Amino acid sequence: MKGDRVLAGQRQQRILREVNRIGGVRVSGLVNTLGVSDMTVRRDIEVLAADGLVLKVHGGAAAIAGRSADEPGFGVKSELNPVAKSAIARVAAGLISPGSSIAISAGSTTYAVAQELLSVPDLTVVTNSPRVADLLHNAQRKDLTVVLTGGVRTPSDALAGPVADATLGSLHVDTLILGVHGIDQVAGLTTPNLIEAETNRALIATARRVIVVADNSKWGVVGLSTFATLDQVDVLVTDTGLAAEARRIVSEQVGELITAGPLDTKPLDDELPDHNKLRKAQNS
Repeated sequence: MKGDRVLAGQRQQRILREVNRIGGVRVSGLVNTLGVSDMTVRRDIEVLAADGLVLKVHGGAAAIAGRSADEPGFGVKSELNPVAKSAIARVAAGLISPGSSIAISAGSTTYAVAQELLSVPDLTVVTNSPRVADLLHNAQRKDLTVVLTGGVRTPSDALAGPVADATLGSLHVDTLILGVHGIDQVAGLTTPNLIEAETNRALIATARRVIVVADNSKWGVVGLSTFATLDQVDVLVTDTGLAAEARRIVSEQVGELITAGPLDTKPLDDELPDHNKLRKAQNS
């Protein structure tokens, strides 16, 4: 038994080091790295999460957002909460009408929305995400115009800074699809990158309607810089994992709150707060 505890402690330290190094890990990757079962890895993550050392997320673990200037890379973020992000993306894309002009910020969730938008005809898209621009450009659609802002590339794979801000300053779009590092009752929408915060403000200024896409793990996370308050958000699309109290708080401040569930599930009525600006969304 004592040997097992030592081995478990060694595994957990390796997991913790890896989380702190790259911002997050997946269970499947740890199974191969550590040579143990899926169940063993999940137990180790639960122990670390119970001790407040990591954040347990769907399919793995993420670093605790205790340092406001930490900025995980796109690769790390894209592997966290993929089911929730996919559900959010389907619902958010459903809010975009053919013939619209839209802006899309950088981020793993907004990238998922861009994938869903490939089925929406006649779009003009402005983006500060090279990944989103490449995805849409490679579709080779004559009815799809893509404008890439330019700028300095950040760790989250956004183009930000004065060049991006100047480009956005002369543009006007129907809708902005906006990703966030964190969303908080008091701090609002935040990012750990000061330059990216200014570009996000410029993106918001271009849009008649702001749709924020954020899975439940973003709630309560506060980055270094606030770039918008909750009442600047017209629509927040999140997943059904967002706690009922958080939903109540958010629904009182944003224009509309939509919760997206996986294709085979729907939100339970008793989980949703009674608020005239709250709408539940089912994917079809």
